[in-house]
Amino acid sequence: MKAGSGVSGALYPDGGKALLVAEGLRHLYPTQQGPLLALDEVELAVRQGEFVAIVGPSGCGKSTLLRILGGLLTPTEGRVYLAGRPLSSPLRQVSYVFQRVNLLPWRTVLRNVTLPLEVAGMSRPQAEQRGRELIALVGLEGFEAAYPRMLSGGMAQRVAIARALASDPEVLLLDEPFGSLDALSREQMNLELVRIWQVRRVTAVMVTHDLQEAIFLADRVLVMSPRPGRICAEMKVDLPRPRTVEVMYTEFFGALSRRVREKIGSDCE
Repeated sequence: MKAGSGVSGALYPDGGKALLVAEGLRHLYPTQQGPLLALDEVELAVRQGEFVAIVGPSGCGKSTLLRILGGLLTPTEGRVYLAGRPLSSPLRQVSYVFQRVNLLPWRTVLRNVTLPLEVAGMSRPQAEQRGRELIALVGLEGFEAAYPRMLSGGMAQRVAIARALASDPEVLLLDEPFGSLDALSREQMNLELVRIWQVRRVTAVMVTHDLQEAIFLADRVLVMSPRPGRICAEMKVDLPRPRTVEVMYTEFFGALSRRVREKIGSDCE
């Protein structure tokens, strides 16, 4: 078994310990035709402060895997560990950003961001102070009193990211957060996410169909096989940070993209 993979106390070759670990994940969905095997023997490890992107063909179980990593779905077999402890239900240390922002339309930007803090029992003045700091972090200072209907898709997703960061999570899970945006807005949000991640250094795991997005954002790209999903390949992204859009037009970036694309749809053998 490779270092940093498949062991709850896994160590990387440089001695860094994994923060988030999945061991032997297998998941079946009941259907009228019988059980559908979505994931089969998935193992991965993510170190603290790392940004990992997961790509694969449609229907390979990427979102199922992310939901299991977040404690939103119990696997049929296998375990997930956070800092060496079993994770089997949602925890405040793990935040989730979905493709649909799910902002409450009757609450302002500030009140949407502070919602997790209010639920946790933080006083309103403290929650609002922290909310304003996060709104400034995602570049929306001045929009605290705006309502979701007044925001563009990219702005709404920034609010969702701020809300996810409100509880100061150890792990941020992102499920195609920019999938509904146009190309230019998506590019801008990639730059914003890189900037935010550079500031906060939260451990991040992102599912995406966009290979360029995966390579631009991540330290490592994991490639999943067609269903039943397994981790078939791992690509380290040796690009310096901070990253700018210009890096996407380099020969090295293009070569990485080709290597990842070649692995998409391949067997694990």
